[in-house]
Amino acid sequence: MDDKGTDETEVEIPTEGLSAHSAHVIHRERLERVKRQGRERRKQEEKRKKEEQKKNLENPESSESDDEDDAYLIEQLTKMGITVNKPEPPEGSGLVYDDRMATFHCLWDPAFAEKPERITEAFARCSELRLVERCMRIEAQYGTEDQVLLLHTEAHLEKLKETVDMSREALKKLSAKYDSIYLHQATYEASLLALGSTVELMEQILKKKVRNGLAIIRPPGHHAMTEEFCGYCFINQVAIAAKHAVDNLGLKRVLIVDWDVHHGQATQQMFYDDPRVLYFSIHRYEYGKYWPNLRESDYDFIGEGNGKGYNVNVPLNKVHMNDTDYLAIFHQILMPLAHQFSPDLVLVSSGYDAAIGCPEGEMRVSPVAYAHMTHMLMSLAEGRVCICLEGGYCIKSLSEAVALTLRTLLGDPCPILPAMGDPCHSITSTILNVIKVLRPYWSCFSYQTELTWEELCPFEDVNEMPPKPDMPFVTDENRPKEFPIMYEFEEGVEEEYIIQHKFDPVIDQLIAETSLVTPPNKTCIVYDEGMRAHHAITFRAHPEDPDRVTSIFDKHAEWGLLDRCLRVQSRLATDGEIQTIHSAAYIEQMQASAELSPMDLRNLQHRFSSIYMCPETNVCARMATGCVLSVTDSVLSGQSNSGVAVVRPPGHHAECTKAMGFCFFNSVAVAAKYAQNKFGLKRVLIVDWDVHHGNGTQHSLYEDPSILFISLHRYDHGSFYPTTSDGNHDMTGSGDGNGYNVNIPFNEGPKGDAEYIAAFQQIVMPIAYEFAPELVLVSAGFDAALGDPLGGYHVTPAGYGHMTHMLSSLANGRVIIVLEGGYNLTSIANSMATCTSMLLGDPCPYLPYQQPQESAVKSINNTLDSHKQFWKCLKFRVAIPDIRSKAEEEESQPVSQEATCTGLEAFYVAQQWK
Repeated sequence: MDDKGTDETEVEIPTEGLSAHSAHVIHRERLERVKRQGRERRKQEEKRKKEEQKKNLENPESSESDDEDDAYLIEQLTKMGITVNKPEPPEGSGLVYDDRMATFHCLWDPAFAEKPERITEAFARCSELRLVERCMRIEAQYGTEDQVLLLHTEAHLEKLKETVDMSREALKKLSAKYDSIYLHQATYEASLLALGSTVELMEQILKKKVRNGLAIIRPPGHHAMTEEFCGYCFINQVAIAAKHAVDNLGLKRVLIVDWDVHHGQATQQMFYDDPRVLYFSIHRYEYGKYWPNLRESDYDFIGEGNGKGYNVNVPLNKVHMNDTDYLAIFHQILMPLAHQFSPDLVLVSSGYDAAIGCPEGEMRVSPVAYAHMTHMLMSLAEGRVCICLEGGYCIKSLSEAVALTLRTLLGDPCPILPAMGDPCHSITSTILNVIKVLRPYWSCFSYQTELTWEELCPFEDVNEMPPKPDMPFVTDENRPKEFPIMYEFEEGVEEEYIIQHKFDPVIDQLIAETSLVTPPNKTCIVYDEGMRAHHAITFRAHPEDPDRVTSIFDKHAEWGLLDRCLRVQSRLATDGEIQTIHSAAYIEQMQASAELSPMDLRNLQHRFSSIYMCPETNVCARMATGCVLSVTDSVLSGQSNSGVAVVRPPGHHAECTKAMGFCFFNSVAVAAKYAQNKFGLKRVLIVDWDVHHGNGTQHSLYEDPSILFISLHRYDHGSFYPTTSDGNHDMTGSGDGNGYNVNIPFNEGPKGDAEYIAAFQQIVMPIAYEFAPELVLVSAGFDAALGDPLGGYHVTPAGYGHMTHMLSSLANGRVIIVLEGGYNLTSIANSMATCTSMLLGDPCPYLPYQQPQESAVKSINNTLDSHKQFWKCLKFRVAIPDIRSKAEEEESQPVSQEATCTGLEAFYVAQQWK
């Protein structure tokens, strides 16, 4: 069929599994009549609205008398809303690469790890995957002296200049004066190219010439200090770019994420008292035993002066940290912190020496994990992410990780990660320690309770402050005058080769197991005006109005989203498909309803809770479910990567044997079973963000561990519809399904973006990564949206966009958004269109930070407490020491010189912590 067809395309009517009565009810003539009724009803509604507008203009007082009618009020409320601008057309991803940065190498050590192949092979892999041709190539530029002098001294610059004309022996002699350095006649040129290329890429992003970008550059820069070469680095290009951004380009906040396995101590030093730049470093430390062996690399160095709290070190104190450990850092620390910081730009010091196989890092991070970390950062700063290569010395894993990073920047789905395991004891302690020292400065860290001084955290290291006794650190006193030059013997070269290729078989297997196939269509969409035929006969302006789907569809057309989506065919769900969730007797009852008299139909609807019915209800409900299954087919058959179902009536309240809450057939639950039965999926995630608890979905799947159900909803201690205790946090599932039903019930007052994003960060995404779904179905009610007459909440289209972006990192991007509730026509149109925009790969909209309400934090903590026994990712919900209160106590009481103290108390006394 034509993917740009109209909404009058033929409806597929599967007959398999239908009874004779069913076939009679839905024969083609009747179906076409329902579709015509839907279209005719739209014309009549538009005509009526025009007449009312004309009448109100001619006689304004007439509308005032109507204000007494509750139905009129509901109708007017559904039309109110905030204006949301059409998303800007997506720009491409920028790529900087220049062979001139491959001209320098170590003259006396042919096996030196910092070698030209680091960028040539990485670029080659990007080319092999046809990524380079999809990028907007940005010409490499030379950095200027003024740029260098933003953070380095003139003496430092002159020293580097002099190397251009030095002999091999002179270069070797000079290199020995610095820690882990070799110099070459081309080092100066390459360093200026690396700097200029970084700044140029950043400026192109800020000018919106490109949306994001990757700089494949060398030498690295994050160890280059103000007047000292260090750690293969000469000019600190990322730090200079950040300084240029805040000093000269008017940016207020820049986030630097440094995931190189070595601590970027130079970048830390350059911004240690500057709150405009938040520096976040994840690095191997081993309590100071790992290079650069600095005391300042530990977690308690958080900045000074106005910059206190803006320097974040996440020290890794053991080797073999893996994807689980790194993603825990992102979920527990980086993303909540970055969201609160709300940067204007994200710069990434992207070292890949924590990737599996790198002999320097000895970590086990997979190339795919870098794609997921990149995707998370793309939710910040409206997608303005500039990634710059730092370290990484296993060429195979480096090249693959660089390619997958670029692929993510280009908007391709993140490859599926295996189910996350148990974050190791060491990283758990580190994460809790970081939270311990940062939470006096950042309100986002509200999910660990506070210990009294007499209590202890179950993770021993958290009860103390660093350093460990007898840890060796580099200081000015013990720093050597000269550093050893790397080996020059063949035995060393052979040994290095063996180390470099030790993990090649493992990396090859990872590459082979990672599917990089992308469907021909980014997103598919289904809509049929026939669903308008379901309407309220006895109630004027019922909130579940046919205009709900029409307004959404029209907004998609207005924003140009339809032209970017594949239109899939609508159809009716069969008895057999519906019976995976609903009873045969109930299905028969719904089929028979089409033949009832108006009085009998009215009596039937009164037997259900919050339901209206008309003769076309059964067909429309079947069409809504069938449309969701059509989208599921498109996604799971590989035709589309993601999908959107603009359908009504909604479904998540529908129980096995009864309709309720405007719902008749539970389309999302049926789709989950359909995906398993037809496509063999083992794990399906359903996220329900409708403001009402999805009681029907929960009850249908309560014992099923293969379908994880997570619901965020207004609960109000059980007084909000559907007014049962089933939506409380302690309803966790039963039998084999215990732990696979996750309720996040909000109480006490309106909730908005802040509360929903916090719930996603703390609960939804960590659990989802541990579950590792193969498909994500979203029961996307938009009645928590700002302006909804029933929900009373404040979630904005941007908030829904960010939630969609987070979910799209799962299941290889196979996310299906299915309309449930939502009764403000403006809000639902803007909100669902924003979700579709996210699935199409558009940048995340700006989302200002607000502190979640205390009642929401309590709700989140209640859910964490109910589920931490089932999910290892929730182990961070423990009590930790309260730094601030103890510091105040220590300062108020003089300490006797004769007193002995240990742990935190000693730290307070020594550091006078504030």
